[in-house]
Amino acid sequence: MHKPGTLHGVSLGPGDPGLITRRAWALLERRDAVWTYPVRSLRKESYALDIALRAGLALPPQHQALLFPMTHDVEKLARHWLKAAETVRDLLATGQDVLFLVEGDASTYASFCYLARVLRELDAGAQIDIVPGVTSFNAACARLQMPLSEQDDTIAIVPAAYGIAAVEKMLDDFDTLVLMKVKPLLDDLIDLLARRGLLPHSRFIEKAGSPVERIVHNVAELKGTKVNYLSLLLVKNPNRERGEMIRGCRKKTTTELEEENQA
Repeated sequence: MHKPGTLHGVSLGPGDPGLITRRAWALLERRDAVWTYPVRSLRKESYALDIALRAGLALPPQHQALLFPMTHDVEKLARHWLKAAETVRDLLATGQDVLFLVEGDASTYASFCYLARVLRELDAGAQIDIVPGVTSFNAACARLQMPLSEQDDTIAIVPAAYGIAAVEKMLDDFDTLVLMKVKPLLDDLIDLLARRGLLPHSRFIEKAGSPVERIVHNVAELKGTKVNYLSLLLVKNPNRERGEMIRGCRKKTTTELEEENQA
């Protein structure tokens, strides 16, 4: 009887093959593991697979696309997640390790999260390994030479689909907003940022690090245009009102202050 294989969520970074970690690279060089990778439809190429191939890695003898459609239909999503998890479960049962290729980081808004969850529902004892990677927003900050955070900055990382009202509320509480998947709401977001005087402090980046990367500093010029699904907005909020900060690791107690005064 075969010892079951392990499912590895292999993070590849957002597009630049140079950001693939050594641990991910070592797994991808194996010829005895099965590569699986997400596609949005059977007519579309896999962006994750493209990153690996542009890195010069060769497809192993066994590889398979797994369908993760772009839809808000909960029942349809559940069907495809289940089918993908069943496919992986059956491969693992043969003793083969399965690598699931992930653009960006496997723990951050990734289809791997759904795959791993449903696989565990099918098989509570499934062996799952996650290889962390560079996120799109970290890569974007590096490309833009724009710090994600400084000192005591607060950060919100949120899909823009939560809506304009939610984003506006966050502007009162956070110094940096990373707005993911901005495509459906881009025009409304531009209007909001203009009203709040934040357009000069906003940057747009699409497919960070890839050969078709696009960076836009004047975000207003994007209004009325189409952008890729793999795009984000980095918004700095320099005039946010902050409450009183407690400097240091923790606030000193009255007893500690009295002891310092007596010393």
